[in-house]
Amino acid sequence: MKKKKVKVKKKSFVFIFIILLMLGGGFYIYKYGLPKNLAILPNEKFLANTNNVVELFELKQEETEDKKEVEKLEKSKDLSRGTKVKVYEKDKKTFDEKEYVRIEHDKKEYYILSTNYVDKYEDVVLEKELFVRTSVNLLKDLEGKIGTLLKKGDKLEVIGYEKLLDDGKVDIYKVKKEDNEGYVYSKYVVLDSESANKVYDEEGIYKIHVNRTDKYGGGNAKNLDYYPVEKPKFEENKMPDEVYALYVNGSKGIRNSIDNYIEYAKTTKINAFVVDIKDDQVPAYASKVYDEYSPTNAKHAYNSVEDYKYAIDRLKEEGFYVIGRITTFKDDYYAADNPDNVIKTTNGTLLKHNGSYWPSAFNRDVWKFNVDLAKEAVNLFHFNEIQFDYCRFPDRLNSYEKAGTIDYGNTYSEEKAEVLQKFLYYATDELHKLNVYVSCDVFGESSWGYVTAYGQYWPAMSNIVDAISAMPYTDHFNKDETYWKNPYQTMLNWGKTAAERQKEIPTPAVARTWITAYDTPYWKPTVTYDGEMLSKQIQGLYDAGLTGGYMTWNANSSLAKYKSQATAFKKTYTAE
Repeated sequence: MKKKKVKVKKKSFVFIFIILLMLGGGFYIYKYGLPKNLAILPNEKFLANTNNVVELFELKQEETEDKKEVEKLEKSKDLSRGTKVKVYEKDKKTFDEKEYVRIEHDKKEYYILSTNYVDKYEDVVLEKELFVRTSVNLLKDLEGKIGTLLKKGDKLEVIGYEKLLDDGKVDIYKVKKEDNEGYVYSKYVVLDSESANKVYDEEGIYKIHVNRTDKYGGGNAKNLDYYPVEKPKFEENKMPDEVYALYVNGSKGIRNSIDNYIEYAKTTKINAFVVDIKDDQVPAYASKVYDEYSPTNAKHAYNSVEDYKYAIDRLKEEGFYVIGRITTFKDDYYAADNPDNVIKTTNGTLLKHNGSYWPSAFNRDVWKFNVDLAKEAVNLFHFNEIQFDYCRFPDRLNSYEKAGTIDYGNTYSEEKAEVLQKFLYYATDELHKLNVYVSCDVFGESSWGYVTAYGQYWPAMSNIVDAISAMPYTDHFNKDETYWKNPYQTMLNWGKTAAERQKEIPTPAVARTWITAYDTPYWKPTVTYDGEMLSKQIQGLYDAGLTGGYMTWNANSSLAKYKSQATAFKKTYTAE
């Protein structure tokens, strides 16, 4: 009987071939294992570390003495933590008892420590504890609410971070100190206790200051911080190399008068204006910040927001660099609303000194009030710079201090110079976020090389702010006509001392000086300060090495007086 041929469909052959291929492949894998690049498929991960970079290594072959080839790792480069890479998690190698894993970045292969990657971007910061290098206050929130004091050497638990910069550095850490949680800028902390407690440049910079002791009650220079502070340069807000500024107070009618100042300034080399935001008993505009902190300031505001904004807008439109001045720790109206935050005698009476009440620089609510006012002014009026005047304690309080009859409200037992430095750290941190510069005014005495009784110490302040503005008014030196009749020599001699202070710190501010722009003195003989007298002051400053420019102090900001001094404002000054 003839057998029938069985027809096998083409599809069946394909199926059988696949089955045989799978069986053969399975046997191969069973016996030899998967090929390297099939067995280890990469996963996308993120570089992580306890500092801002991760070391990458290349695998190299090295020939030993007996001609054998051995593998070794050779340092290639660093990558910022947070960088996304492909990780071959099963391809690991051990060198010097450390485990490394293969990664791919930018189409090249490297090895990293197996602890240097994580699954999620938010987990790339691996540090668990930090130590305070520079004493500052903890921030309760990112809006600038102030918490407890963090002291040099304090240990902090890391519970998060707010922002990772492009170079892998953390901008702000979220930390915990005992029961206090909050935020601290990374520039004030380090990874180990030894570095935190170390004195910056102990045999160099610090040695200059260590013997300047608490001679007058303002504090010890050795207890201040001299660590370098990076000075910002804002691309959309450029500070002139030399500021030639007229001062305009914040009294009523600024809207109607500002164009007259502008018209005059444009006939000179004036390129900037200092305009009051708040002077003692002269709140320049009706700030909403006053509604929260000081209704009495709001009640006495000299201008509406709209009128004040018109004036500042006009200055900005005409290309002037505009500096907003705030009288900080001298404020009668704030004192009336917040008596608990004001310097008082030990019997509870508010201290009235030089005709005014003084909110205490030791009080952090006072800090926040002034900085919140500054922040509002920047947001509303776009100031280029905020200048804090009266950044000090009252002067000539020795009798109270010796008798022990004064209450500064010193919660943390700080020295005056310490707390002023901490205030400036806080103010610059908050305002630099708004791309605005910060300056502070100091007495001319602060350049003499000691900590003043009212807490100003030039090096400690200049090292932090962007510009430091001394007030060496010629009638403030002595009741001796030698000073105010010879403004060039007076400013030259004083300026040399200030220039020396600038050399005593790693990151000095621009030295931009207030000059006497009023007739002086109030006692006899009166000397008229015309353009020639102003020019002599400015030239003395430049010849001493203080070339950051000048600002005119005339409390009335009299335009007529400024016009009588025109020759000084039409000159370009250079050091001889």
